[in-house]
Amino acid sequence: MILAVLFANSVGNVLIERFNGVPAEERLTWRSFLVKLGAENLKGVKNEELLVACHKSVYIVYTMLGDVSIFLVGKDEYDELACKPLSFSLSFCSSADKRFIQSLLNLLAVAEAIFIITGAVKDICGKPPTERVFLDKYGRICLCLDEIVWNGLLENTDKDRIKRLIRLKPPSEF
Repeated sequence: MILAVLFANSVGNVLIERFNGVPAEERLTWRSFLVKLGAENLKGVKNEELLVACHKSVYIVYTMLGDVSIFLVGKDEYDELACKPLSFSLSFCSSADKRFIQSLLNLLAVAEAIFIITGAVKDICGKPPTERVFLDKYGRICLCLDEIVWNGLLENTDKDRIKRLIRLKPPSEF
């Protein structure tokens, strides 16, 4: 589950934020934590180089895209039922190994989401965005986020489908 998506400028001002399943009283804490994390670690990072952090049993994947920092916070993407097909091959693993594999799968799910979001933002802006271009395309970026992440779940991952959905035209194919 994607708990938060946050975009910030190079100074740390939040441009867009979406929280899913995070209580209102915790949002300010998460917001300031993510901005501080970016200020400490994103200086000198290459464009689209992924950084990963773990905090309070959640995974944070973050990157720079042009002048904009993108943060994704995720948790529990693959629960025990989703990992059931792996249970046969994991039957000889220790419980610590199983927890490690579970954590790795959760991290990969969050990384997949950030790849989709960065690709969509680049498509909308035409290149890695400056803050000005990002704010000029703000509405389309918000629509795009709404199509990609719905109630904390990764909904649409196909670039062409996302482009069709954010055109704001009635669907022509059924």
